[in-house]
Amino acid sequence: MTTIALFVMLFLFMIIGMPIAVALGLSSVFTIMFFGQGSLASMALKLQNTADLFTLLSIPFFILSGTFMTTGGVAKRMVHLANVCIGHLHGGLGMASVLACMLFAAVSGSSPATVVAVGSIVIAGMVKSGYTRDFAAGVICNAGTLGILIPPSIVMVVYAAATETSVGQLFLAGIVPGIVLGFMLMFAIYVRARMLKIPLQPRASLKEILAAARDSLWGMLLLVIILGGIYGGVFTPTEAAAVAAVYAFFVAVFIYGDIKIEKVPEVLLESAKVSVMLMFVIANALLFAYVLTTERIPQQVAEHIIEMGLSPWQFLLVVNILLLIAGNFMEPTSIILILAPILMPIAAKLGIDPVHFGIIMVVNMEIGMVTPPVGLNLFVTAGITGMSIMQVVKAAMPWLTVLLVFLMLVTYIPALSLSLPHWLF
Repeated sequence: MTTIALFVMLFLFMIIGMPIAVALGLSSVFTIMFFGQGSLASMALKLQNTADLFTLLSIPFFILSGTFMTTGGVAKRMVHLANVCIGHLHGGLGMASVLACMLFAAVSGSSPATVVAVGSIVIAGMVKSGYTRDFAAGVICNAGTLGILIPPSIVMVVYAAATETSVGQLFLAGIVPGIVLGFMLMFAIYVRARMLKIPLQPRASLKEILAAARDSLWGMLLLVIILGGIYGGVFTPTEAAAVAAVYAFFVAVFIYGDIKIEKVPEVLLESAKVSVMLMFVIANALLFAYVLTTERIPQQVAEHIIEMGLSPWQFLLVVNILLLIAGNFMEPTSIILILAPILMPIAAKLGIDPVHFGIIMVVNMEIGMVTPPVGLNLFVTAGITGMSIMQVVKAAMPWLTVLLVFLMLVTYIPALSLSLPHWLF
């Protein structure tokens, strides 16, 4: 009865248009008040403890770092570097856009930020070079999802906080899958560009390539500082986020000079708005997870699934279907915080590595970013192109096939995710 009441109230609140964070919090409070065994005092204590989670401290710092990088000229320089390296191939400008998304993902940690930073620069250029607007928008909308797969990833930090998994191992586990997905998208662009006979771009000289690499060096160093510092034992992932924020400020303001010192308060305010919104969702979602745990809902679901006798591969298939459906209606952070505490213990009992399971969830969240009606990348792409949501959906769907094939590879080839963490740990 408690379980039914909890989820009925949650979906009812969402249907009437209540923000997801408020819906999560209210359904949790009402369930404890009228159906549960706990008390409001225990929920207040849980909310307080949530604010003290050290792992979550990295989120506002990564958001601040990404805002400085997006507002400054880092993205523009990375796009230029990618273009001079591979822009002369068939579909080269599209492939360079994917490479630029990969590079920017490695310093932003956010999918929508990657779409805005790269898409606002390259989409107009692709259209001028002979690509259709649908082709350009579809590529950027899907390639932008790399922002939450290639470390540092805010979604991975949220999963780590919800399941007590190592952030460092999750970051490592995302590197190889992120590179594989990037090359899969590039190959699809190459094939499609040859079919459409899109004109080739002139080959850049070695001097131009070296100049572009030198110009983007300061932005690229952020990736070295974050990952090198974490795996070199210099600082924790949370401390790395703080270092990244300070470094991004220094590069954007003093080295590139793209942000004047008087504009810094605007950047701080913008990142603060995003941080407060995200942390409010996380706090209420962890409250929801607390009610699930108090009422033993994850244990009951786990026992039921185990009684069904599902093998690991069958369980992962069911999980993928569930997450793909959820991704149509909810944003990634909420899905992770609601479902990870339920599904991860079951996966562990079936012998599935928590880090591998985390990458599977993140890839599903990637797909959710480009599926209607609430896919964030769809709205962001529509905003920077002037296209309608339905036009963006139509443009993004052909490339979504690549993401679905990639999901199957990540799900059933654990070595893609686990080889690097196992080697280094």
